Amino acid sequence: MDEHVIIADLGYGDSGKGTIVDWLCSRKKDAPHAVVRYNGGAQAGHNVVTPDGRHHTFAQFGAGTFWGVPTFLSRFMMVDPLALITEHAHLRWLGTADPFELLTVAPDALVTTPYHKAANRARERARGRNRHGSCGMGVGETASYAISHPAAAPRVADCGSPRSLRLLLRRLREWVIDEVGPVPLPAVDDVADVFGAFALRVRTGRLPSGGPLLFEGAQGVLLDEVYGFHPYTTWSTTTFMNAFTLLDEAGAGAGDVRRLGVLRTYGTRHGAGPFVTEDAKLSLPERHNDTGEWQGAFRVGHLDLVAARYAVQVCGGVDELALTHLDVADEHPELRVCRAYDQPVRLTPGDRPHQADLARRLAGARPILEPVPGPWPAFVADELGVPVTVTSSGPTWLDKRVRRIPRVSRKMARAA
Repeated sequence: MDEHVIIADLGYGDSGKGTIVDWLCSRKKDAPHAVVRYNGGAQAGHNVVTPDGRHHTFAQFGAGTFWGVPTFLSRFMMVDPLALITEHAHLRWLGTADPFELLTVAPDALVTTPYHKAANRARERARGRNRHGSCGMGVGETASYAISHPAAAPRVADCGSPRSLRLLLRRLREWVIDEVGPVPLPAVDDVADVFGAFALRVRTGRLPSGGPLLFEGAQGVLLDEVYGFHPYTTWSTTTFMNAFTLLDEAGAGAGDVRRLGVLRTYGTRHGAGPFVTEDAKLSLPERHNDTGEWQGAFRVGHLDLVAARYAVQVCGGVDELALTHLDVADEHPELRVCRAYDQPVRLTPGDRPHQADLARRLAGARPILEPVPGPWPAFVADELGVPVTVTSSGPTWLDKRVRRIPRVSRKMARAA
């Protein structure tokens, strides 16, 4: 890598971002200087499988950790110290020497606490059949509390200040009780002690310098807090925008950047929300995703190129594509693609009511399905007007292939 690379999922998530990051970090001569997490929080589930059979679901650590590539959790990440400690333990069990030695965290990153989780789960439970879809990890509550109580929202830097941390946690705990009623909540002192230990163990700092960075996105563009289809969205910016902001703030505005979008050869969605190409008759292998208590069912369908074009548009353009799960497409010739719906639904971004209207209209749309007229990579590239430069036909880095790497670097362009 001689330029920064920003990775974003062009669907509803679960496209294989983690395995692409792992592969990019495996290339020793071209490995990134660091992996930067630029959105989301501990709800991310980036599955990486090694050729020797080890498997880890990366949530907060970057998916290049197996290769010793450092991780930077930016201020756009919502950091969950308890979940991070658990993830650290699993990585140690898998043989990684000390993942915390590879980790740096922005001091102003928001902190997700057990109180945020409790509020998240209570609200989602109260919605009954009208659930929005949630991982139950408190990420949305972390973001919304910071908006409504900006001075009282705990941040990573507060974890190293026991007195102020306890004051913030006590206020947050009381707020949760006022909001959702009496729910089981841990004592403030217990949470503060664990967070204090976390602060002693983890370094804080700024965006790394000294080499090209690999920006690892979470979730998918179709779930974006602005451009997604309300209310089935995340409290996070899932386009390239945060990564460009971080580079600008670091004075890297003249650097070269590649924007890499990731797509499966078929559609997926975890939980509630519109999914035009969903097909309950499809029986596709899924090793690492299943129905979850909070997310709901893991749904599959055909590749929706209408939605993919929209994702490319709201991202402000994409330079290259990584197309994953080609092995599934080869084994399942019943997979189709959708280039149009049975009724006109113009996917153009707008304000919150407009995005909610799109969600309602998409819920009633049906796909016009057709077979893929030729090899998948060439077809997808032609349809989206973006070269497919990476293909994946399996879960490990050995299953990745480079189709073409452009020889002319693209100067950094701002996301829309």
